[in-house]
Amino acid sequence: MSGLLVADSFLVANGKVRGLELHRERFVRSCAAAGVAAERFWDEQAGRLPGFGRWFPRFELQTSGELAVQLRPAPPIGGRVRVAVHEGPDPRTAPRVKGPDLELLGKLKEAAPDRADEVLLLDTDGTVLEAAYSAVAWWEDDTLCFPQSDRPLLASVTAQLLRRIAANQGVEISERAATPQDLQNATEAWLVNALHGIRPIHAWGASAIDPLPNSHSSLWQSHLESLATRLP
Repeated sequence: MSGLLVADSFLVANGKVRGLELHRERFVRSCAAAGVAAERFWDEQAGRLPGFGRWFPRFELQTSGELAVQLRPAPPIGGRVRVAVHEGPDPRTAPRVKGPDLELLGKLKEAAPDRADEVLLLDTDGTVLEAAYSAVAWWEDDTLCFPQSDRPLLASVTAQLLRRIAANQGVEISERAATPQDLQNATEAWLVNALHGIRPIHAWGASAIDPLPNSHSSLWQSHLESLATRLP
């Protein structure tokens, strides 16, 4: 376990953020569950974030009980991804809380075979939960699908924003159980998170790269970026 009880990160691009209120809600809720009130801290620190440049700040509740913010330059934004599948049981100790397992997940991702960019975690029945640092979404024909929310998942802000976009676009949404093989056979599969937005999966393990000529990802990334709002 890392030295974090709770953590939350998001991309700040020239003073604009996607889903800031959802990040606040998730962080404050997790801190409250740990016995710490974080509303005032969040609001004060969010108001101090830079209004220029690209940043990836991390709000933290440390195991000492201290609230802190790391103001970090944003890493480069990635595109399409190669994924591997973690074959063992889900190693996380607190899958619904971002923070305690970040160090463990980082090591898991670094150890992924085939130079994979991300590693998928599976539930006990072999269905896909999420990746180490990303949520999963996929298309089955014209339906945008997500893992079932009653499974041990982190509440992904980016996935929630995609649901909003789909609702506004009149796109059908469904929660379904899917194995890695199901995702490989899907119309298209994505990894999504606050830093990169949408990254389509174009390779599995050591397989050849799929050029994804009919990918929806660029259009939906544009929809996602249009939701960014100014910092308070």
